[in-house]
Amino acid sequence: MRWLRFAVLILLATILQASLFADLNIRPDLLSILLVFFAIYCNISEAIITSFTIGFAADLIGPAMGPQMLSYGLFGTALAYLHRVITIKRMPHQALAIFITVLLADAVAYFLAFLKGQPIAPNIHTALLGISLYSSLVGPFLFLPSAWWIRIKTNRVRRSLR
Repeated sequence: MRWLRFAVLILLATILQASLFADLNIRPDLLSILLVFFAIYCNISEAIITSFTIGFAADLIGPAMGPQMLSYGLFGTALAYLHRVITIKRMPHQALAIFITVLLADAVAYFLAFLKGQPIAPNIHTALLGISLYSSLVGPFLFLPSAWWIRIKTNRVRRSLR
């Protein structure tokens, strides 16, 4: 793993998430998309480290410190272990993994923030479904540029000419 490139990518995604998408109620969650990307394409120890780091970056721009780091770390680790059993290489499978991971991780993060005493929006179910849907539509298209930047081989274009 190229950790300096990882740090630059997470910093860029955090700035984009906080500034460009801050005014939108329903938006793609770039940090969650990167969470799924690193859980799929890294080994387990790197996936665990990146999951907690991405959760920390999400907490920096979120309403409370801690809930997203815990939920992203938990679901990133679970997805990394699940990837040992199930191959998630095709775009529809990646979109489904993004949808489920974003939905569950954000739901747990909102629940933990609620337990911490943070106010929860009244239309949270609409926001959760919308963010999960938009992230799953945009996410697989961001995997290839992210892999190029981090220098991870995805083996997408390998076909033998026979």
